[in-house]
Amino acid sequence: MFLSACARFESIPYTPEQTPESWLQIQPFIELQIGSLDFVLVQPSSTLLVYLLGIITIGIGLYFFSIQRNHQSRRWWGVALVLWGLGAVFAGTSYQAFSYEIKCAGKALCSWTSWWEIVYLLLSAASIDAMVISGAYSNYQGAYRKSLAVYAVVNFALYCILVMMGVLTLNEFLISFELLLIVTAPNILLLFILNGWRYLKFKDRLDAALAVTWIWLGAIIGIYFLYLLFGITERLWDHGIWFSENDVLHLGLISWMLFIGIKLAKLVRDRPALDPV
Repeated sequence: MFLSACARFESIPYTPEQTPESWLQIQPFIELQIGSLDFVLVQPSSTLLVYLLGIITIGIGLYFFSIQRNHQSRRWWGVALVLWGLGAVFAGTSYQAFSYEIKCAGKALCSWTSWWEIVYLLLSAASIDAMVISGAYSNYQGAYRKSLAVYAVVNFALYCILVMMGVLTLNEFLISFELLLIVTAPNILLLFILNGWRYLKFKDRLDAALAVTWIWLGAIIGIYFLYLLFGITERLWDHGIWFSENDVLHLGLISWMLFIGIKLAKLVRDRPALDPV
C-alpha cells in the first residue's frame, strides 16, 4: 500500500495542468550539455540565488558549531541553519534548477510535487523546531527549558505524521508550503514573544538581537506574500524580466542569515542558572 501510494504521489498533476512544453513557456530556461548528459536548467538566476542561500546558511551553521564553547543554544542554532541550508538546496533543485527534469521530462503532464520537495518541507520544519530548542536554552533553566524542548520535538513529530499522511492519501494540503507555514509560524511567534518580553523586562542584548531576528524573518515572509499577491512576477515576465517572489524571499533570507552570522552568533548563550527567568 505504501509503495503504491509513493508511486502515485509523484503523478499528482500540476495545477493548472502543464505539459512539458508549456512548463518551459512560463519561465526562463537554458539547455545544457555536460559530456554525454543533456538537461534543461530552469530559472538560472533563481537557481543561483537559492543555492547561494543554501551555501551561506550551511556555512553560518558550521560557524555556530565552531564557536559553541559548550553552549547548547549555539549548537542548536548550528543544527537549525545546516538543516535550513540543506532544505534550500533541495527546494532549489525541485522548484527551480531541475524542475523540468524532475517533474516533466518523459511525462504527458508535469507533476505537482516531488520527493525533493517533501524532504525540503521536513528539513524546514526541523530547522524551526531546532531554533525553538535553542531558544529553550537561551531563555530558560530547569523545567521550563525541558518543556519547551519537548514541545519542539513533539511539534516536529506531529508534522512528520501529517506529511506522511499527505503522501499516502495524496492530500495536497498536507504536503503544501501553506501547511508548513501554519505549523512553523506559531513557533516563530512564540520565540518573538519570549525574547520581546525578556528584553522589555531585563534589557538583555541577546533578547534584543533575537527579537530583531524574528521581526526580520516575519517582514521577509510578509514581503514575499505581497509580491505574490500583486502578481509582480508575471508582470515583469511579460516584459522579459524574470524576478520572482522566490527571488525576493531568497534575497531577504540571505540578508537575514548574514545578520544572524555577523550580529547574533556571538551573543547567543545558554541562560545561566543565576540569570532571571
